[in-house]
Amino acid sequence: MAGAQRVIVTRPQPDAAQWVQALGQRDIAAAALPLIAIGPSPQPVHQAQLQTALAQLAQYRAVMFVSGNAAHYFLEQKNALTLMQQALAATNLRAWTPGPGTAQVLLARGLEQARIDGPAPDAAQYDSEALWAQVATQITPGARVLIVRGCQAGQGDASGQGRDWLAAQLRAAGATVDFAIAYQRSAPVFSPEQQALAHAAASDGSLWLFSSSEAVTHLQQALPTQNWARAQALATHPRIAQAVRAAGFGLLHECKPAFTDVVASIESAL
Repeated sequence: MAGAQRVIVTRPQPDAAQWVQALGQRDIAAAALPLIAIGPSPQPVHQAQLQTALAQLAQYRAVMFVSGNAAHYFLEQKNALTLMQQALAATNLRAWTPGPGTAQVLLARGLEQARIDGPAPDAAQYDSEALWAQVATQITPGARVLIVRGCQAGQGDASGQGRDWLAAQLRAAGATVDFAIAYQRSAPVFSPEQQALAHAAASDGSLWLFSSSEAVTHLQQALPTQNWARAQALATHPRIAQAVRAAGFGLLHECKPAFTDVVASIESAL
C-alpha cells in the first residue's frame, strides 16, 4: 500500500462520513464514495415480517443482527426498542452480532453489554463463523432464533454466505430459524464528481477500503469499462478479498474490520 494518496471509504452513509472523519483524526487523508445505498425496505411483506417478529420476541432464544444497519432499522420500528428491552429483561433472550460495530449500535440504543454476544475480541475475523464459536452452546433442540437482515432492492431474496451458513448450523442443532428483513441495499447513482473521483482513484495511488463484496460489484457496474490493474485495495474479510481479486485490482491487502485494525494496516504502509 506504499504511496497511497488517500483512502476511498466505500461504506454506506452515514458510516462513510464517520470513517472519513475518524481517519482524518489519525492524519489519514480519506474521501467518501459510498458504494451501497441503505434504506428501510418499503415492501409490505417485509414490514409484516418485522411486526410479526416484534410481537414474538419473547419466544426467541436469540436475535441475530447481521450488521449495524440491521440493528438500526429493526430498532427504528415503532415500539421496537421498548419491546426488545422488555424481552431481554423478562426472558433469556440474547442479542447476537457478527462484530463490534453492530454491538456498538445496540449499546448506543441502550441494550446492556451483558446481553450481547459476538466473536471473541481476538477472533481472526468478525463474521458468522466466529460468532457461532461463541454462542453454539446456547442452542438446544426446539430453540427459535430470529435473523434480522437486509435485501437487495427489487429482490425478495436476501441470501448471503455468512447468514446462510449460520442458519444451517442452527438448524443442525435443532433450532427453528426465522428471518426478518429490516432494510434494503441498492446500487448508488454517482454524481459527476463521484464519477470523476472513482476514475481518478483507479490509478492515482488511492487505497480503496472495501467492507462488502456487494460494494465491489456495484463499483464494477458503475464503471464497467474501467481497468483496475493499477488500483490497490484493503479488504476486511477473505470473501471480500476474493471479490476484489476477481474485479482485477492490482494490489490487495486484508485486515480485520475493526477500526483500529484498519488504521494499523494503513499506517504500517505509509
